[in-house]
Amino acid sequence: MTENSIADLLKAATAHAVPVVRAIPDDRLTAPTPCAEYDVKALVNHLFQVTVQFQALAAKQDSDFGAAPPDAVAGSPDWRERFAKEAGKLVAAWSAPGAEEGTTGAMDMPARTVGCMVLLDLTVHAWDLARATGQEYEAAPESSGVVAVLREAVAGLGPTARKMGVFGEPVAVPEGASELDRLLSETGRDPRWTP
Repeated sequence: MTENSIADLLKAATAHAVPVVRAIPDDRLTAPTPCAEYDVKALVNHLFQVTVQFQALAAKQDSDFGAAPPDAVAGSPDWRERFAKEAGKLVAAWSAPGAEEGTTGAMDMPARTVGCMVLLDLTVHAWDLARATGQEYEAAPESSGVVAVLREAVAGLGPTARKMGVFGEPVAVPEGASELDRLLSETGRDPRWTP
């Protein structure tokens, strides 16, 4: 079986994330999310930052996650469409020849691992935003390989991510839980979370 490219995986994930962002109502921007440190607006701004910065990482350029993300939502009525455009640019960046090869980022990590990190953010934060705003969220279909690749990536990144406070401790899920619920639980989320 050939390994799915990061670009193909991102294309599948953005097809499910962009509609969630487009459907966020203005009156839910201050609502809590499953990420306790973010309300909806802050999480959208974080997702904007990730989407833009990982375009640079695909091109083996420097990224800057040190500063607080710029407020992409305030005073900008077209922020939903701008997010859709940035998500498209992200897919294009990871589609460029050589994007998945070698290493990238300040930690000099394998490019494919870095690509999996943005794939994880897009997938899991889309779920966070959907849950916080009362939307249904369906991850990219099993045939896309997105959730399977992410579960494998989280298994490798999990211990370090938990030490750094990026993931919480795994949450127990019932037997027969979906692959998406298992992925969410492995990042420290309760798949049954409600606002």
